Amino acid sequence: MRASTVRFGPHRIAAWSMGQGPGLLLVHGTPFSAHVWHRITPHLAPHFTVHSFDLLGYGQSDMPDADVSLGVQNGVLGAVMDHFGLNRPSVIAHDFGGATALRAHLRDGRDYARLLLIDPVAIRPWGSPFVAHVRRHEAAFAGLPPYIHAAILAAYLRGASHRGLTDTGLTPYLDPWTGAKGQEAFYRQIAQMDPVHTDEIEPLLGTVRCPVRLLWGVRDDWIPLADGRRLAAMLPDCPLTEVAGAGHLMQEDAPEAIVGAALEFLRH
Repeated sequence: MRASTVRFGPHRIAAWSMGQGPGLLLVHGTPFSAHVWHRITPHLAPHFTVHSFDLLGYGQSDMPDADVSLGVQNGVLGAVMDHFGLNRPSVIAHDFGGATALRAHLRDGRDYARLLLIDPVAIRPWGSPFVAHVRRHEAAFAGLPPYIHAAILAAYLRGASHRGLTDTGLTPYLDPWTGAKGQEAFYRQIAQMDPVHTDEIEPLLGTVRCPVRLLWGVRDDWIPLADGRRLAAMLPDCPLTEVAGAGHLMQEDAPEAIVGAALEFLRH
């Protein structure tokens, strides 16, 4: 795995590359990081040059007291594409990464060879009752005692997986959000979640310019399968694969489904 630093204005974006072949860009969601692809990348690297990165405000990228909403992450994706010279990569995107990839494509004119979306945030309604509560009380949550924050964070992240995460498996997802800076960053990114950024592109979903496919966890408790079916009908000629036994965090629940779909869909 080759590490890189991508510049986005004054901010540092952590990025990695692995493998050989056509360019493939992986885009994570919230509250995750590029670690989410750790079961996927080794199986794709023999066929693609796989690039991954941490969105601004996430993982090992800078966590500024600034805008880290969906309104800027499409620009981060564009900076990563420019850094690696990716003119028309294939893209796999999950959760907020889906909205980020769609915004870069539909707003910014970024072109992809193919687009594989996994349980993406894309259409209303989205955002749990917890998200709505944090948005109203960000300062109170940012100032919680660390042990209370740790308990909330672990419960929230465990809810993404239907099959469950072991303590060891959970740790890499927890670590970026610990400590004073990480705790503030966690609640900051939730407070900045705003459906206006998906509303902006929803009328354009039918104009996606590349082949697109959806994977959805049947047991997704964060974004229900019914929303996936609605989204599939809004995207052009978009097959929807419903993955049994997978929750929102399909990368942990059913990585084989992602690898199989990627190898079948992206190599055409």
